[in-house]
Amino acid sequence: MSQQPQSHNTHFQPQTIADRLAWYFVLLLRTCADLLFGKRYAHRAIVLETVAAVPGMVGGFFNHLKALRRIRDDEGWIKELLAEAENERMHLMTFIEIAQPSLFERGLIRVTQVIFLCVYTLIYLLSAKTAHRIVGYFEEEAVRSYDNFLSYIDNGTIANTPAPQIALDYWKLPADATLREVVVAVREDEMHHRDRNHGFANAYHAKQTPAHI
Repeated sequence: MSQQPQSHNTHFQPQTIADRLAWYFVLLLRTCADLLFGKRYAHRAIVLETVAAVPGMVGGFFNHLKALRRIRDDEGWIKELLAEAENERMHLMTFIEIAQPSLFERGLIRVTQVIFLCVYTLIYLLSAKTAHRIVGYFEEEAVRSYDNFLSYIDNGTIANTPAPQIALDYWKLPADATLREVVVAVREDEMHHRDRNHGFANAYHAKQTPAHI
């Protein structure tokens, strides 16, 4: 019998008005996901990972320009943010193999990406701290979602199918790995992104970013 998933639902308590706005924004996104997908967690993951792959690329782009403009070292921020974007993209590619999205869901992916890219870029331009806080909260919700995903696998509601080859290669899983092991690996990634983005937001709040050195 598989081990029940442990809870990793740490939450950063909003400390400023901007933090609360970031939290409410993420709650709005979660509500939309609940209405659209309910308990169809693999399909939910496809659309949400499309959104999750945007912030790292946007943050990496703006920090790259900032480092060039100010002729200062970025202290590894650019590389880490771009790596985050690539990691989220691999989540997306993995769940596309698992869930095989419908034509409607593929269209939704395109629309969602364009809208979120525009909104997040504007937020990052106005307040990089708030932008990273949003991602921190977004990843908190992702961890909760994958906890639920694991629960439904464990109780048999969702079939524990074999892991796709793309997941075996990316996470270096054993050949007999299953969907459950993929979800655990993805959840660990999201926990890391959650903590790092809350850390980035805290660094902006404390004026300890490369831009202020």
